[in-house]
Amino acid sequence: MAKKKAHLLGFIQHGVNSHATGMWRHERDKIGWNFARPEYWQHMGRTMERGFFDAMFIADELAPYNTHEDSSDAIVKWAVQSPTHEPSTIVPIITSATKHLGVGVTLSTAFEHPYSMCRRLSSLDHLSNGRVAWNVVSSYSKSEWDAYGHTMTERGGRYDRLEEYMELCYKLWDSWEPDAIIADKASGIYADPAKVHVVNHEGTFYKCHARHFCAPSPQGRPVLWQAGSSDRGRDFAAKHAEAIFAVHPNVDRMKQYAGDLNERLTSKYDRPEGSVKLIYGLQTVVADTRAEAEEKYARIKECIPPEGALAWMSGHFGLDFSKFSPDEIVQNIEVPGIQGLFDSIIYAKGGAPVTVAEAAMIYAQGMGMPVAVGTAKDIADQMEFYMDEGGADGFMLAATYTPGCFEEFADLVSPELQRRGRLRDRYTGSTLRENLLSN
Repeated sequence: MAKKKAHLLGFIQHGVNSHATGMWRHERDKIGWNFARPEYWQHMGRTMERGFFDAMFIADELAPYNTHEDSSDAIVKWAVQSPTHEPSTIVPIITSATKHLGVGVTLSTAFEHPYSMCRRLSSLDHLSNGRVAWNVVSSYSKSEWDAYGHTMTERGGRYDRLEEYMELCYKLWDSWEPDAIIADKASGIYADPAKVHVVNHEGTFYKCHARHFCAPSPQGRPVLWQAGSSDRGRDFAAKHAEAIFAVHPNVDRMKQYAGDLNERLTSKYDRPEGSVKLIYGLQTVVADTRAEAEEKYARIKECIPPEGALAWMSGHFGLDFSKFSPDEIVQNIEVPGIQGLFDSIIYAKGGAPVTVAEAAMIYAQGMGMPVAVGTAKDIADQMEFYMDEGGADGFMLAATYTPGCFEEFADLVSPELQRRGRLRDRYTGSTLRENLLSN
């Protein structure tokens, strides 16, 4: 039986710091690079393509978190995912510098009408020759709703809106028939109106009466990505997603998630088992020796500011952890925010008690995802274990210092995975969907 090949994605933000808090102060971070300039993103894209990644995955947050002490002061002070620039603006920069690498972009449905969302994503798919994915989110943090002047709705209501949002997106993307464009210069007729259908949508949350303003893009619609972790979120992912990003601290949790997701696929939505790619979060620290890798990992942890770590955890989970004792056990605390990610902290020590102070530092290293520290062989061993025993189809590789962490992975780990038959040695598809959904 052929070995499963890993799908690799680089997990970053369009900002000074991504998901390992404090990395902007690391002596290896962005040496000679400025994250706000095109050259940095071109280099990042080429580096990931050299490592045979499927895509760069751009996370996002629409406003600085303001849950910690009812303020965003600590977020700004410690550069906790701040400043962060708009994610879709860099997609053409990355894809014009690469031939095969896809870009997954996180865009919230909460404050944008489906019509403009579809137009933007179709445009990006055209400009990238079919290499765009959309990470569908609905805005989970209070700061985003405050920034847009709205009162935050409860989670169940957000999923009701999200279902209708996707229904309208599908109508728009599918409204052009394949042979609608005639482009007959002699007659002057460019497109047949009878084959470019007007979408008439009168829903509970959205109304639309218009034709989609973009001709069909190479993929037709972007690859649809999801990170749903609650019960409702898992249902949404099983119904709509082509790939799912999940964070689980150990192989047992990975295995449980894979089983649950595949059960939902087959029993609820009549989709084949394994038809959605399961991409698990992983942070890697690689070096020529284990001792050197451990030293590098220690330095990464030294860069984390404790208050910044606490502020980020407060923002992500919608609860002000500054009001709790540092010794409080997080297993005794209920959070209104992203429950699936909170589970990654609860199980970070195999189910043993985790204090608030410990949880903040664990989360600030990389959202509670497992960390592989060692030689290329050590890291490849761990990745194979997660694939064979945990059901992983691939990995969302969380950035530490950039671009160095991805350069090191491409130079050391990718070749080791290729030697084992666990990573492609060439891209076989012309679109992101073709590459990502391949085995």
